Amino acid sequence: MKIEIKIPSPGESITEVELASWAVADGDFVEKDQDIAEIESDKATLPLIAAESGIIHINITEGTTAKVGDVACVIDSSGTQQAPSREKEKEEEIVINNVVEEKNNQPQTVEKPSTHSNIKATPLAKKVIEKNNLNVDEVVEGLRKLTKTDVDNYLQNRDNIEATKAGIPTDDQRINMSSLRKKISERLVSVKNETAMLTTFNEIDMTAVKELRTKYGKRFADTHDIRLGFMSFFTKAASLALNEFPMVKSYLDNGDIVIPAQNHIGIAVQAKKGLMVPVVRNTEQLSLVETEKNIALIAERARTGKITIDELNGGIFTITNGGVFGSMMSTPILNPPQSGILGLHAIQDRPVAINGKVEIRPMMYIALSYDHRLIDGKDSVGFLVKVKQLIENPLLMLMPAGNANENLLGL
Repeated sequence: MKIEIKIPSPGESITEVELASWAVADGDFVEKDQDIAEIESDKATLPLIAAESGIIHINITEGTTAKVGDVACVIDSSGTQQAPSREKEKEEEIVINNVVEEKNNQPQTVEKPSTHSNIKATPLAKKVIEKNNLNVDEVVEGLRKLTKTDVDNYLQNRDNIEATKAGIPTDDQRINMSSLRKKISERLVSVKNETAMLTTFNEIDMTAVKELRTKYGKRFADTHDIRLGFMSFFTKAASLALNEFPMVKSYLDNGDIVIPAQNHIGIAVQAKKGLMVPVVRNTEQLSLVETEKNIALIAERARTGKITIDELNGGIFTITNGGVFGSMMSTPILNPPQSGILGLHAIQDRPVAINGKVEIRPMMYIALSYDHRLIDGKDSVGFLVKVKQLIENPLLMLMPAGNANENLLGL
């Protein structure tokens, strides 16, 4: 039975994809549920899965743009994986034996070490040398004398020669831009042109969170089988701050301002094929442990190319961490149609004033880029200040309004 494997729809409004690569060759035997190819849309790289076991016949070549619904390949499920026959094995044994016998019957010659071992010859030159039973020394000694032109040619190419010896590339590298990266480029340009993007900054003393991780990190990992990171704290703090400043999660839709009810927060992840932003859903309902596990799961799926379109859609706000690459400060760019993105940066020990005294504290700059058409300075600055308060005093995350004293006093 022949089964058609068609290009699936990677998401709403996407009609074309690029068949990035085949993991199998035409005529190979494939197993059911095996990853046989990768397809690239403008949002993600997704695997193409074999629906049945059988012999595969490929219809669409690598690097080709295909429409959703096109037949990428056909699997003949009646085909079986053939083991090599005994007759074939015997033929191979005869060939091998004949080659070995022929080699053994050839006269053995003793090669003298060359005094010009550093001289390189072209494949064609080597072929002529071997055909005439020569060696490099004989050829070099029979050459004409060096001329000024020879020396000048060497001097002109000396840098390339030395670079080649040192393993340094001397030629430019040209790489095809993938459909995913092309689409990301288009979106980045459109954000700059179609939004009133502005960035505001603040800094956070990371002492409290670092002490929590130092004190409870091992116990947390033993209990929950996952490492306690910084991103879960910021995701939790951002979710609480979004509840207090809901305009930061708003977006435009046909002239209307929409404020989502749920806090679906995207976490930017650097994958092999480019930046992806999988989404942690309903962060307002998750504990810190649940948040940490969700972040780890979607990040791993993004890095291994197993993320789905559903896991990339629906985000209302994004957090990106340039600090993992050493960035000290940046202006993150919006992820449309979202109106806000929080940028985290490297933690560095810096002198700060604490109660009138200079102390060395682990400090982090944070940045909020936002669409000024929807979000005013009061909301953007207030959001960052709230995140700062919650990170510097993590116990406040346990309070619904984020301030234990105000809750106690009914304020």
